[in-house]
Amino acid sequence: MLLKDLMAIPGQPGLFRFIAQGKNAIIVEHLETKNRISVFGSARASSLEEISVFTEGEDLALGEVFDKIHEKENGGAAIDHKSDSEKLRLWFGEVLPDYDRERVYISDIKKIIQWYNLLHRLDLLVREEAEKPGEGDGSGDITAGADTQTKAEVPGKSKQPGQDMTDGT
Repeated sequence: MLLKDLMAIPGQPGLFRFIAQGKNAIIVEHLETKNRISVFGSARASSLEEISVFTEGEDLALGEVFDKIHEKENGGAAIDHKSDSEKLRLWFGEVLPDYDRERVYISDIKKIIQWYNLLHRLDLLVREEAEKPGEGDGSGDITAGADTQTKAEVPGKSKQPGQDMTDGT
């Protein structure tokens, strides 16, 4: 799943979307209430894109864990995060059989399920494959943002129909 610009802030319930970088803080918007707040560096906000889950092999990115939950639930919501701890461990073991049972606590499992269900409810679960450029064919999604190169207009000249602004004509 694409988790770009989504953040978790310790001590704050829910998830937030990054809005802007301030002088000494970042500005975020709560996904559910749409309230905007400033978050200072001491708050240790974490991008969901940087979070991973311990496994017996290599750690697995949270987006990939969300993909596995999405596949298991056939695109539906996950189990309730307030379910019995043993039931949650069994369910998570079905989603991610090789998760490290010693280092992944029940509180981590509950948080992952809670975040997944929130993003599902708000229709913010976007598969990574849908956003990746085509492999080797030169095609790609034009909404990719700063990574997409575009032709820039030459200052002082107006663009005429059919005119390529990169060569200055």
